[in-house]
Amino acid sequence: MEDPDFSLLSLESELTCCICLSTFDCPVTIPCGHNFCQACLLDTWTATYDCPQCRTHYAVKPQLKKNTVLNTVVETFKERLRNSDLLVSKGDGGEAGKDERAEVNEKAEKSNKAAEHDGVRCDTCMEAKASKTCLTCMASFCAEHLRPHLDNPVFHVHQLTEPAGDLMERICMEHNKPVELYCPQHGRLVCVLCLNQKHKQCTLVSPDQQLIQKKSDMKKMLALLDRKIGQNESVIARVTDKQQALKDDADMIRLNMALEYQQIKDMLANDEHEASGLLDQELASAQKKLSNLMKLFKDNVKSLSKSKEEIKSLIQQPKTMVVLQASVDLPRAATIDVYAPQCNLDSPKVKAAQEFAVQLKEEMSQIFRQPLENRPALIKTTEEDTKDNKEKNTFLLETPPLQVKTDKKTQQKKKLTSTPKNAKGHLKKKFSSMENLLGVDGKTKLSAYASGPPLKTGEVMDLPTSMTAVEKRHNLLKYGRELTFNSQTAHKRLILSEGFTVVSVSNQPEPANIPDNPQRFAMCSQVLATQSFTTGRHYWEVRIVNNKFTAIGLAYHSINRKGASSRLGRNAKSWCVEWFDVKLSAWHDGKEVVLPNPNPKRVGVLLDLDASTATFYNVTDRAYPFHSFVFPFRGALFPAFWIFSCDSSISLCKLQD
Repeated sequence: MEDPDFSLLSLESELTCCICLSTFDCPVTIPCGHNFCQACLLDTWTATYDCPQCRTHYAVKPQLKKNTVLNTVVETFKERLRNSDLLVSKGDGGEAGKDERAEVNEKAEKSNKAAEHDGVRCDTCMEAKASKTCLTCMASFCAEHLRPHLDNPVFHVHQLTEPAGDLMERICMEHNKPVELYCPQHGRLVCVLCLNQKHKQCTLVSPDQQLIQKKSDMKKMLALLDRKIGQNESVIARVTDKQQALKDDADMIRLNMALEYQQIKDMLANDEHEASGLLDQELASAQKKLSNLMKLFKDNVKSLSKSKEEIKSLIQQPKTMVVLQASVDLPRAATIDVYAPQCNLDSPKVKAAQEFAVQLKEEMSQIFRQPLENRPALIKTTEEDTKDNKEKNTFLLETPPLQVKTDKKTQQKKKLTSTPKNAKGHLKKKFSSMENLLGVDGKTKLSAYASGPPLKTGEVMDLPTSMTAVEKRHNLLKYGRELTFNSQTAHKRLILSEGFTVVSVSNQPEPANIPDNPQRFAMCSQVLATQSFTTGRHYWEVRIVNNKFTAIGLAYHSINRKGASSRLGRNAKSWCVEWFDVKLSAWHDGKEVVLPNPNPKRVGVLLDLDASTATFYNVTDRAYPFHSFVFPFRGALFPAFWIFSCDSSISLCKLQD
């Protein structure tokens, strides 16, 4: 039996328009019986109306009618041409077949687009727009040609719908019958003849039911896609935030390392300067000794020369009696053996400086030759140190302060025995404070604290008896003062908000539109309060968010605004308690005292100018003091604040019971 696909494809020459030499597109028939593409024929009829094939002349434009049968055959041919690999497998003609199929598909696509743009045309007159489509006749009709379907009872059983431009998609390609059902198992529309062949065992549904089900499935897919898109966008946002956080952390670490290395350079420069000064002192001492010897030798030369001239004069004396009676004495210098003094720069101090420089270079060379991850730790925390710190933290946070009693002998014993551990060697000094952020000057000075004698840098302070008295908050609120930040003193990177009561650090560069003034801090992200105090008692509270790099304290108005000396606690004109990560320290005049950290979220400050004290409290239901400065105040004091981390903020609280 002959293959129907092969028989249909053999009619390709009969289904080709003689004008465009392509498969018919919307074929129409003229009175002489020849068929052409509608668009091709209308393009040739400009002035006269002749048949392009037989040259028959028409005086008037003939009425064009769509060849419905031929159009169906052409569409069937095109569909089977798309699904067939016959033309592709014809050897040398394969490429031509591909080109022709591509041309057919392109032409069909253009025709569908033109139909969508111009609307569905009447299949009878080919000119007017269709008003209805008959799914029984499989044709579209304008209002004029639709009248038989409306007036003649014979056509009342025909199914009329809105104009449809996809009639060929509603025809079964195997039986050229309208499709009426849908087969979910095979995923295709079928006609009534298909029911008796390939789809006898299939469960069929109406196209409308399948459309509803498919739209429902698509809506579920859309919901799933929306959810997944939202999840991905959320992850993208988190990753973006993480990238920015990593960049901020990298910038912080880079700045920290740069300042740490700068501190090392400064220490080396200071040590070199001291060694050079020591060498200059030794040189000056040796030069002075040599100068004294030079003066002595010159005096000896003068004395010896004088004696020499006297003796020469006596030898030349002609009078015998004068020579015999003359007394000739040699000067004392003539009896002393002369030698060049041995004077070298080999004192123990100079040798020690030289040896230290050589040893330091060798130690650093050995360290730098190793990879970063293999370099030895310069400071090792012993188990005893960790135990001591834990005990002191437990004492601060858990022991009821009112029950702690300490006699004077115990206090004196603690003061005498509280010595720092691992204090040998300036190379083993640990810079674990905000000193890392902006550098140190290599010098430390002493300050007076309420805890007795000054402690050495890095030592954890024991709480004195006066610091164990818990205050009821309402007793402090009677001295309450509400503060605001002074924008004229705020560093350019600081952001003041909520009526100058909240301060945070911007992660952007310093804005250029903020004017400079002598009161503004130029190096550190610090700010003073607008209010100042000279006498009496005053109390205020601040709320700290993420107190990794923050400091709260006091300062005179004359504190420097530029340079390293402007940092709170690093000069004689300011005092502060400072959080550096999890470490809490008290600073004044460049002296650090490490404190047990209660991790407060709300800090109260009681400034008693009459008693010359400033006490800092961890405020919860009550006020628990954790440090106090004691020293005479001279002049007006301003509350001062330092905030370094972009994630942190300080809020001035409104005091209420």
